[in-house]
Amino acid sequence: MTTLLANIPRQQEIVYPSSDGEPLAETYDHLIAITTTLLILLQYLEDQPAIVLADQFLYYAQGFPRLRVAPDVMVIFNVAPGGRDNYKTWIEGQVPAVIFEMTSPSTRRQDEIDKKQLYESIGVTEYWQFDPRGEWIPEKLRGYRLIGELEQVYVPITNQQSAVLQLQLSVDQNTIAFHRLDNGAKLLTTKELAMSLEQAEQKAAIEAQRANIEAQRASDETQRANSEAQRAEILADRLRQLGIDPEKL
Repeated sequence: MTTLLANIPRQQEIVYPSSDGEPLAETYDHLIAITTTLLILLQYLEDQPAIVLADQFLYYAQGFPRLRVAPDVMVIFNVAPGGRDNYKTWIEGQVPAVIFEMTSPSTRRQDEIDKKQLYESIGVTEYWQFDPRGEWIPEKLRGYRLIGELEQVYVPITNQQSAVLQLQLSVDQNTIAFHRLDNGAKLLTTKELAMSLEQAEQKAAIEAQRANIEAQRASDETQRANSEAQRAEILADRLRQLGIDPEKL
């Protein structure tokens, strides 16, 4: 019996690769657009139950490792925090809520037809295309949102607002700029954050220096007042020695 069981072939384990050896981005502009979007959204969502992944395989059909796509940036809500080598929807229990593709003429068909249909079919609520060089999207930024009750389909987002992220999107040269819908504040890039921190430190140093100057001025005034009081007391003593009452002068 043991011999018979030993001869039964085991089911081969399905491998879901985390890399295909392809480069992260097509051009430097696309790389900057991807990394800037990733870092801004990581900072924005750090206190929320969400993760942000970039250029990592999204597997959407269990048992079929070839059915995969690698979105440039994707945001997934209501999952455990932390990074992933790849993302499997049947394990996590959530599909991405928002996906960004940094597009170009060479990926236009894939981004505009294949990926758009795929993201629509698996239920990605918002799909954004960003053409950092404006090579086929004149306005550079274009978004779609799922609409419908029985059968959800993508419709264009005309106001450039992400209802999912609660952010206003716009084009800032070769990157996407993000502003909060609740207060209009801009989400700063790492460079802008560093500059803001440096400016804050410089302002704090100037304020500290001004406070020191004011404290020194107050100390000098106190010392001057004490000197004047001492001088007045010495003069009063001399007048008394001469038989003159200084209070009657």
